[in-house]
Amino acid sequence: MTTVDTRASELESASYVVTDPFFGAPYIDLDEERERPSPHRFVHGGFEGTDTRFAFYFVPAASYKGRMFQPLEGGHGGNEVTFGGGMLGEMFQRIKLSEDLGGYMVESNQGHIGDDFDAKAGPDPSLYGHRGSAESARFSKHVAEQVYGSAPAYSYVWGGSGGGRRSPLCLENAPGVWQGAMPMTSGGEIAEPGNNACVRTGGITGFGQMFNVQRLLKDKLLDVVDAMAPGGSGDPFAGLDTHQREQLALLYRLGYPAGNESMIAEPMGQMWLWTAMAQTLIEEGPDYFADFWTTPGYVGHDEPQHVEKDVLNQVVTVSRVLSARDLNTDPAFAGIEFQTMRILASMMGTSDVSYDMPYAVVLEGLGDGYRTGTGVKVLSGEAAGRQLYATGVVGDVFACDGRGEANLKRFSGVQVGDQVHVDNRDFLAFCYIARHHLLDDPSCDSLRLDGQPIYPAHEAPLMSPLMGACYSGAYEGKLLWQHHTHDSSVWPLNGLTYHRAVLGAQGPEGLAENYRLRWIQNAEHGPAAMVPPEPNRASNTRLIDVKGMHEQSLRDLVLWVEQGIEPAGSTWSDVDGQIVLPDSAKERGGIQPVVVVRANGGARTDVTPGSKVELTVHAEVPPDSGSVISVEWDFDGTGTFPFRHEVNGTQSEVRLSTTHTYDTAGTFYASARVQSHRHGDLTATDCRIENLAQARIVVTSRGEQ
Repeated sequence: MTTVDTRASELESASYVVTDPFFGAPYIDLDEERERPSPHRFVHGGFEGTDTRFAFYFVPAASYKGRMFQPLEGGHGGNEVTFGGGMLGEMFQRIKLSEDLGGYMVESNQGHIGDDFDAKAGPDPSLYGHRGSAESARFSKHVAEQVYGSAPAYSYVWGGSGGGRRSPLCLENAPGVWQGAMPMTSGGEIAEPGNNACVRTGGITGFGQMFNVQRLLKDKLLDVVDAMAPGGSGDPFAGLDTHQREQLALLYRLGYPAGNESMIAEPMGQMWLWTAMAQTLIEEGPDYFADFWTTPGYVGHDEPQHVEKDVLNQVVTVSRVLSARDLNTDPAFAGIEFQTMRILASMMGTSDVSYDMPYAVVLEGLGDGYRTGTGVKVLSGEAAGRQLYATGVVGDVFACDGRGEANLKRFSGVQVGDQVHVDNRDFLAFCYIARHHLLDDPSCDSLRLDGQPIYPAHEAPLMSPLMGACYSGAYEGKLLWQHHTHDSSVWPLNGLTYHRAVLGAQGPEGLAENYRLRWIQNAEHGPAAMVPPEPNRASNTRLIDVKGMHEQSLRDLVLWVEQGIEPAGSTWSDVDGQIVLPDSAKERGGIQPVVVVRANGGARTDVTPGSKVELTVHAEVPPDSGSVISVEWDFDGTGTFPFRHEVNGTQSEVRLSTTHTYDTAGTFYASARVQSHRHGDLTATDCRIENLAQARIVVTSRGEQ
């Protein structure tokens, strides 16, 4: 592998004229051939006088069909090599996906490095929302013309989470750069076209409600999970006291997805958003955090019994500093209780420097109190004054993150023996923030009466400018939105916001011509492999792999833009904050198969050891979406799927059955995982559209019945 200084190489940038005068001249500082994650020519650079960096991944010329694909990193962005290298590059293989679709791939850091603002732009949401991405895309076309002999005729921007938040902004605010967008699992606020307003968010306040339910219910969450799992009672409120019931009910009304209750106890991206925004929330809304403890109308003042036993406010000592590598290689942290912490630590970065960055500390002498989300401020040593917040806590191990420099440095400079101040009073106030900060959005209607807030009201918090400006719904091109029904990070109701924006900006005709929404059932925010298991069932027995769905939808977007072939959208209803999908594939639409599983004819069966249970699966593919190519069973919740039915790839609807004997007492979930393919290709490696369903088998000895 040879690195080339392309200031003097074959790639020419001097003749490129920036469209956006904010940006200085483009430069290329790296040009080399790479084999991983798939073969490509890697070109890296940036724009002088700015923090904007880009990476272009030029696939072999034989594969190029005049297209460009630009996936946007999630979260706040800030990295230009996300899907083109390292763990995520290998996991998602988006260079190969671009190549399969006849295009090269572009990434940018979306105008900033890490969580820091560009010094020249400051807190300008337009730079981070679309301008950094757009100028990188424009320059990529200049380089592509040199590499391939022609610039792309069609370009597409897409992404999930924070990348899903910003990809519509690209289509709205940079006409002509892209012809299509595919946002996934995101949302935002609506304003007039051309606005540059930071987004007021219900997401962060909803997360506070989620954390409050976690805090209040503790071990009772397991009963809630059991009640809402297949074959459960369906009553999540049984056994809860009045305050617990009220807080759980509000969580559902705000849009938290029923059926994914186990994730209330496993904060991942939700906790990251708190740690990234905590200082900003406190600085911009100090009245709320003070009033919560001192003023009538707030739980901290009126009903302190709900919070006072959980208060932490103590100075303690650091006894060990841990890196991401330590958490993933030291056997002391190999237990299931550290899984979420290990996963998030693994996403620190691909270099040794990132992997060895101090990510967590072990604290000595901390007393009782609620540790999740707590503030951890370094008081002594080289890092004195740095404010962090706990993203995850296991015993005395605190993994932390923060805003700006704290995000970049974490526990760098912290030594054994340094003192930290552990204070969770702001986090406890945050747990009740949703009832006091309302958006002009249907999700908040249960907290109003005749339009008036029930509780003392404060202005809803702003997202970071790194998330871009408000949506308008006005754009040129086509937009295919995808949202997951079991997303605990960007709740399903968020999937309706952009629908309303397009309807308001373009009317019913524009909505029908330029916009589609597809629901993806049984999908979390990220891959099932990143989700901790529930009792009695592995995560891949209740959550699907969305890779094939995204691959097919991106292909459908290309067909829509270039050939006018309209993609199928989904049908849904919104009931008490929950998205409800029709039972039949024909009514539901979209492209995902609908799956129903029964055990001895029901969602639950009770049997004795040694009993043979009849398991049936009914799977149906929506019209014109292909046929079933795989049906496999996991019988006991372990996630192994040892049994597969024979199917021929020609049927859009199948009814199949098998039997399994349960010899030991316990609760088991039998899961049928079904895959479909647009062309019925049994051997396809891409575009395998997945769904699943389960039934519960309770095995008890006669003496226990």
